[in-house]
Amino acid sequence: MFWKFLDNIESVICRILLSGFVCLLFVQIIAREVFGFSISWIEELSVYMFVWFVYFGASYAALKGAHNRVTFQFKFLPDGSIKYIEAFADLFWLFFNVYFLYLATDFVFNKMNKFWKSQTLGIEMKYIYMVLPIAFALMTVRIIQVNYRRLIKGEDIHDPDQIDLDEIKAATEAAKKS
Repeated sequence: MFWKFLDNIESVICRILLSGFVCLLFVQIIAREVFGFSISWIEELSVYMFVWFVYFGASYAALKGAHNRVTFQFKFLPDGSIKYIEAFADLFWLFFNVYFLYLATDFVFNKMNKFWKSQTLGIEMKYIYMVLPIAFALMTVRIIQVNYRRLIKGEDIHDPDQIDLDEIKAATEAAKKS
């Protein structure tokens, strides 16, 4: 149970953040339109929640193999070599993440001024920027996890939203014939 929760932590966080900032923005709209006043901190908090949502969503996309890739050239390669080429490309992504993780951690813990605070919430900005090292660490773990499952365990992990144009074309032609 714990491992299943840990495997879907990004999904849970994204759902909480999405429902949270949508509800906050709904309250803001009602306050403006019905009562004629604005709650200043709601918009700022909603923006921060949205940014966190995007970063955790990127990590979740890495887990599901749903990141955008240029894959047209793979149609010309043998099927067995594609996963190794993708793993090689993921190695560059992994190095980028580790380097960015280093930069973000250095920025948040060493370079950020204690007196930098959000305008309306008054929260230290380092707490807002903590999403960078957290999300890039999670994304790095997810890249390693997906490549382990692909290369070592032999699982077929592909983008859940991926469409195959050849299948659609074949289905369309079959429907025309019948």
